[in-house]
Amino acid sequence: MMKPAPTLWFSIHDFNDRYPGTEPSFIEPSSFAWSKDLAAQVHLIKQELGAYLQKHQLDGYFNKAMVNNRNSWKTIALKTWSVELFRNQKAFPQTTALLNKYPEIVSASFNLLEPGAHILPHSGDTNAIFRCHLGLDIPAGLPACGFRVRDEKRAWENGQWLIFIDAHDHEAWNDSPNPRYIFLLDVMRDEFKAKQTFVCSTVLTSLFLQKRAQTFKFLQKAKPATVRFLSATLRPFAAAALWFSNTLKLF
Repeated sequence: MMKPAPTLWFSIHDFNDRYPGTEPSFIEPSSFAWSKDLAAQVHLIKQELGAYLQKHQLDGYFNKAMVNNRNSWKTIALKTWSVELFRNQKAFPQTTALLNKYPEIVSASFNLLEPGAHILPHSGDTNAIFRCHLGLDIPAGLPACGFRVRDEKRAWENGQWLIFIDAHDHEAWNDSPNPRYIFLLDVMRDEFKAKQTFVCSTVLTSLFLQKRAQTFKFLQKAKPATVRFLSATLRPFAAAALWFSNTLKLF
């Protein structure tokens, strides 16, 4: 008997703050063509990041409440929820070429976790994607530097993937004296590929509201019905903005 497909879930629509899905915490990397391809080219990905860091710094993640020390989690994105960031991609041509081979990859970014940084426990935006970490410069293993999904802890390894269900409760920390670098991807799960635009525009709407809530505190106390109304109203605009930004190469 075939296992029923999971129900599409978004954190912005669930006020219990806990994903109810039963998928395993971590996913075997070897079952994906993209994971093999990018892991085989990890030296090129790391080389392009190194060249970028010689002249630039990464930016602090926008949601400051998710980390214990302000700006200790830093990133540069090449694409975010299907929005192509063409200006950033110019600094990473070989990495971008690899990404463009796989349309199911909807987000890609380099992530730095400073010494002493802790990304606090949280659930991701949706169960429609696998979140994927490729180790680039891992300063230590457990317990000093690691990652937890639900009740399972793992350490990153250079050149290896950690692939997990982002909707599950998770956290990350780096208590070593050196920075930790990974390459992060969001990859559409097969069950939800037909809804890729809907998923990305919904999450973009959620991120927009999260960012606005840092300035307009009343949004943090909004009732579920109000948040759902705002999400449903804004999502078509997010879908249109996604198409225009990619077509006109705005970013």
